[in-house]
Amino acid sequence: MSNKKICETVPSSDIPDQPEFDVPVNQEDLHTCIVQSGCTITSCGGYTVQCLTIIGQIEGHFILPPTNKTTKYEHMIPLLVSAEQDPSINGLMIILNTVGGDVEAGLAIAELVAGMTKPVVSLVLGGGHSIGVPIAVAAEKSFIARSATMTIHPVRMNGMMLGVPQAFEYFQRMQKRITDFVTENSRISSERYNELAMNTDELVMDIGTILDGEDAVKEGLIDSVGTLAEAFSALYGLIEKNQNHKRKTRKKSK
Repeated sequence: MSNKKICETVPSSDIPDQPEFDVPVNQEDLHTCIVQSGCTITSCGGYTVQCLTIIGQIEGHFILPPTNKTTKYEHMIPLLVSAEQDPSINGLMIILNTVGGDVEAGLAIAELVAGMTKPVVSLVLGGGHSIGVPIAVAAEKSFIARSATMTIHPVRMNGMMLGVPQAFEYFQRMQKRITDFVTENSRISSERYNELAMNTDELVMDIGTILDGEDAVKEGLIDSVGTLAEAFSALYGLIEKNQNHKRKTRKKSK
């Protein structure tokens, strides 16, 4: 895979279909896009890639305090839908540094990522904990920095909870949803995933397991240990493969 030249970041409104050149940066639009949603779009060597960041805590149906760094699912879902439907977007890069957050919001984002027809690559930097794990493994190809970690633990709930069998059954069903999604989109088995989640020997005040970059790959959660450059190289390769497949399909249909 040949190295792509370094290109400037551009706002989506300025990107033509299938660009063959680098578009000048509109700094005002770029700043607004990054501030509001942590999203940026780059055009390089004929490829247009949208980059989404999953940072801090994934916010669901309840607004978190303003002191919290958050990723809002009402921002992520429209951006993912837009990337899937926009003909000028060739692929998607998802960068995670998250402590987790709302289970339903995280799974909603992960399901959208897993269902995209365009190539998607994820890169875990710092941490991809809790419900960030399904989002990381939902990509077609996943990377993790050597210094990054991922925490696997059972579902938790804040606030008052009724101590009745139905409540515990609900927790088990929710945990199964997460486990099934992770095992369907990675190489780890459900037995091993549950074993890591229920580990009582590692965390002092909790149960679960913390995996560093190499361990996450060994366990089959993540595909490779890698850097941003390696993640983009893999994404370019997937885009080329996808476009070659489209060209062959068009030729057969003629």
